[in-house]
Amino acid sequence: MRVGVLTGGGDCPGLNAVIRAVVRKGETGYGDELVGFEDGWRGLLEDRRSVLDVERCRGILPRGGTILGTSRTNPYRVEGGPEAVHATWERAGLDALIAIGGEDTLGVANRLAAEGLQIVGVPKTIDNDLSATEVTFGFHTAVQIATDAIDRLHTTAESHDRVIVCEVMGRHAGWIATYAGIAGGAAEILVPEEPFDIEEVCAHLRARHAKGRYASVVVVAEGAKPKEGSLAVRSGELDAFGHERLGGIGNVLAEEIERRTGMESRVTILGHVQRGGTPTAFDRVLATRFGVAAIDAVHDGAFGMMVALRADQIVRAPLAEAVAALKTVDPGLVHEVAEVFWG
Repeated sequence: MRVGVLTGGGDCPGLNAVIRAVVRKGETGYGDELVGFEDGWRGLLEDRRSVLDVERCRGILPRGGTILGTSRTNPYRVEGGPEAVHATWERAGLDALIAIGGEDTLGVANRLAAEGLQIVGVPKTIDNDLSATEVTFGFHTAVQIATDAIDRLHTTAESHDRVIVCEVMGRHAGWIATYAGIAGGAAEILVPEEPFDIEEVCAHLRARHAKGRYASVVVVAEGAKPKEGSLAVRSGELDAFGHERLGGIGNVLAEEIERRTGMESRVTILGHVQRGGTPTAFDRVLATRFGVAAIDAVHDGAFGMMVALRADQIVRAPLAEAVAALKTVDPGLVHEVAEVFWG
């Protein structure tokens, strides 16, 4: 078979491990020809492709990013986009395509599959917010990076008697903030799933510092929002999928905490540091398992499906199920676990 591969959306630790596994199993196990499309769906729009083989994929397992490049291109937001994708498919002589991405990338894959293209999905997002799978590769690496940063912030906060706000990624789901906040012993964890009361946050910090603890780390997801009317926040422009470009809640929060409490406050925005660098062993293994399972699904004719992890087993789930709704954090996880250690 002639099988295409693309990586779309934000880059993520483990993408190269998936590509490597697809190519190795496809070439040596099935005798496939593998074609890599550059920069996500843009590669199919503009017919930019290159040969993927075992030799090209040597040494990429521990590398962050993606050797194919990525973008947030949405063919359905480009005039004649879907038609261009179909035309590239025909010119490339594809029998199938493996799309590696998150909600947006797999949303496009689902629509194209409904139009008759033979596509298998692989779930990727550091935000861990894709339904139908218990975890996405990249998430554990992002959490480890954030946790390491919080550990370091604790020591500098203690040295200067400060409150430090650590902003992490998480547009609609606070998985990174919740896991890294619990692992790092944060004084407060603020997530998109539950609007926060800025005065309540400040009251907790005052009470904490009144007990003689002169340093606190507050972890906030980039998509966290205050309760209506309690704090003004800025809005940003939209990307090709209609999502607001976020980032900056940490600055607003730190300024407000200092103004309301008188405690010296600083902010650290981890940003793209969370996406970059070497994937953890867990993510390398999960990504490899997903890649092998994806090419197997192609040869089983399981199109319109996504590989997923459930109870430590790799299974298949409909793409439509994966993108139907975001997987969000149950606020009870924060209240029942993290809050035990606050104050």
